[in-house]
Amino acid sequence: MTDPAPAPTVQGTTRLYAVLGDPVAQVQAPTLMNPVLAGLGIDAIVVPVHARPQHLDAIVNGLKQVANLDGLFVTVPHKAAVRRLADRRSRTVDIVGTANVLRREADGRWLAENFDGLGFLVGLDEAGHDIEGTRAALVGTGGAGSAIAAALLSAGVDRLSLYDTDTARLTALAARLRAHWPDRVHTLGGPQLGDVDIAVNATPLGLRPDDPLPFEPAALRPGSIVADIVMKPHETRLLREAAARGHRIHHGIHMLEGQLNSYRAFFELR
Repeated sequence: MTDPAPAPTVQGTTRLYAVLGDPVAQVQAPTLMNPVLAGLGIDAIVVPVHARPQHLDAIVNGLKQVANLDGLFVTVPHKAAVRRLADRRSRTVDIVGTANVLRREADGRWLAENFDGLGFLVGLDEAGHDIEGTRAALVGTGGAGSAIAAALLSAGVDRLSLYDTDTARLTALAARLRAHWPDRVHTLGGPQLGDVDIAVNATPLGLRPDDPLPFEPAALRPGSIVADIVMKPHETRLLREAAARGHRIHHGIHMLEGQLNSYRAFFELR
């Protein structure tokens, strides 16, 4: 048996990081980050904060005043909205329009960054999936989906097809991406993904057992990679049905695990 991960100790000197989401029961950042922090001997802890959309501004502005809070992790559905609450934004955030972390700078201002796309690529690479030159399709162009779309293009996918029920959001992201990767970005009128090598669910569909499928895995070509960014449950209905049809599946937790080193560097957790 392996030794259990060290438990974090909370005391008066402890630095705080909050995970903002609605809901938050599914978030995995505290589960993964707190043992890492404890193992490194860093006096800090990551805690979930349930933030309703109508309260987001008040919660973020209030947390900014907490003197021992150094950063925010951001999940569904706040990744687009939180961008405007930052004082500074990285180039990635400006391209994709969303952020998943905010850091308090030395001058007290807040910097927004997005590591979802990089984490997704790291997860794919560590699972042995080479996507350069492939055809990819992504359903869901919100917080994580926008970052994943840009990352897939940066990694060299030959063609990226996008679909979202929010046509305004879909059109806006496609325009931003085409400014950097012309002729490789295409939009779909429905979740019929066609002949692709990798299909990605970047929607929240799958969080609940009665959710419909974001797309039909039966329509994909044999042996496609089907990736889901939903982290809890580990096996979504989409992944179960895709595996039953012989597709290669890729779980949501890999995206978060792929971001851990980026988080440590961004927040200077050493």
